[in-house]
Amino acid sequence: MPQQLDLLLINPGAREQVYGNLGLSLSGIEPPLWCGLIAGYIRDKGYSVKIIDAEAENLSPLQTARKISELKPTLAGIIVLGSNPSASSTPKMTAAGETLKELQRIDPQIKSLLGGLHPSALPERTLADEEVSFVCQGEGFHTILKLLELLKSGKDCQDYPIDGLWYKRNGVIHSNPPAEPVKNLDELPFVAWDLLPMEKYRAHNWHCFNNLRARDHYAVIYTSLGCPFNCNYCNIHALYGKPGIRFRSPEKVIEEIDLLVNTYGIKNIKIIDELFVLNEARVRKICELIIQRGYSLNIWAYARVDTVHESLMRTMKQAGINWLAFGIESASDDVREGMTKRFSQDTIKNAIRISQNAGINIMGNFIFGLPDDSQETMQETLDLAKELNLDFINFYTAMAYPGSKLYFEAIQNQIPLPEHWHGFAQYGEETLPMPTKYLSAAEVLRFRDRAFTEYLNNPEYQKMIREKFGEDVEQHIKEMLKHKIHRKFA
Repeated sequence: MPQQLDLLLINPGAREQVYGNLGLSLSGIEPPLWCGLIAGYIRDKGYSVKIIDAEAENLSPLQTARKISELKPTLAGIIVLGSNPSASSTPKMTAAGETLKELQRIDPQIKSLLGGLHPSALPERTLADEEVSFVCQGEGFHTILKLLELLKSGKDCQDYPIDGLWYKRNGVIHSNPPAEPVKNLDELPFVAWDLLPMEKYRAHNWHCFNNLRARDHYAVIYTSLGCPFNCNYCNIHALYGKPGIRFRSPEKVIEEIDLLVNTYGIKNIKIIDELFVLNEARVRKICELIIQRGYSLNIWAYARVDTVHESLMRTMKQAGINWLAFGIESASDDVREGMTKRFSQDTIKNAIRISQNAGINIMGNFIFGLPDDSQETMQETLDLAKELNLDFINFYTAMAYPGSKLYFEAIQNQIPLPEHWHGFAQYGEETLPMPTKYLSAAEVLRFRDRAFTEYLNNPEYQKMIREKFGEDVEQHIKEMLKHKIHRKFA
């Protein structure tokens, strides 16, 4: 008789709800890093583990629940945490909740757990609202391990409390103190890449403007966890408990890159760190190790405009870091100041100049509808984006993501929030952003969609794209413009 599976981890499928029709071809399909990390950690402790990536496999909640029921794990853990933590975690909750409802209907005996960023931000509400046995608050490594030990021993979590674990008993919610984050990241095993459908993943379209036909062979890695900054619109600290950053050693990072390149033929990599370009010596060391190996990689990473230096950019480019994503957010000093982004337009332009001089492409992240935004300041932001003429842009709307300061302010001030969790997605039909002091949510959403079209339609932008990447990418941009986002609230 086969041994019972100990832990089944699930990345809930929400591609259509999060990306709308953009999810069919334009958006990336990214490996669920946290499912893979937890799987590697639990397996290393001697337990049997499998992963269902319902997003990559494009499985419905019912199909996912049936697969869970077939495998009959001791614990089924749904991890609600995307590769862009703020923007792609809460929107997954609708699919996670629907999966749990189907599982409860099909096989109510299976113990279930919700973990990740959203459940960590709202553990009590998550436990009250969803048909789930347990909620994990925090990273989950120690909490899930201890819970598995308890479930397999038949002991009761009321008698053996576990840090980070929330559960219900006779309708009463019980909680425990948060678990301490892992201090030494080098002690964590690699992501359990062998448990993931590696052939299913693809890079974002802009990441491969140099070769749009080579978006496969894609992976994400981390070189640090956490962030030392505290931007009002970000909720990442709900996962870690407080601002702060922990680093992997460059040697450990390159070991995992070696594995990805040599075992899985990976060519395209996203460095998932909230802020990769922070510690210059460490970044330089990672890049030098990649350069020594002669890998031909296409990498992108996040950076702040006030942390870049000329010589470092040249080394990064040589290592294959072809794209940097900068959080520019707004053209208005006052609007940025309100979000604790304290840098000037001169700093922004200097960082872009330095990076582009090194041959690095720039993805600019902008946010419309921040609390102090007006039609005038949003227009200034669009004008700045067009002046910078960056290789690609993300135009977001300000969202009160659960766990962020904006969320708590919205609750306190009774600001309307999306009715469903997938309404927190940026590109969905039910997207409902924050209103500002001067604008309604509908006005913000309409401006964002118009601005995106205007940016990509700009003759100067299309000319730059044609000269830099070729006519096929220019045509690809024009095809993108045919994808209209259907909006319920615009």
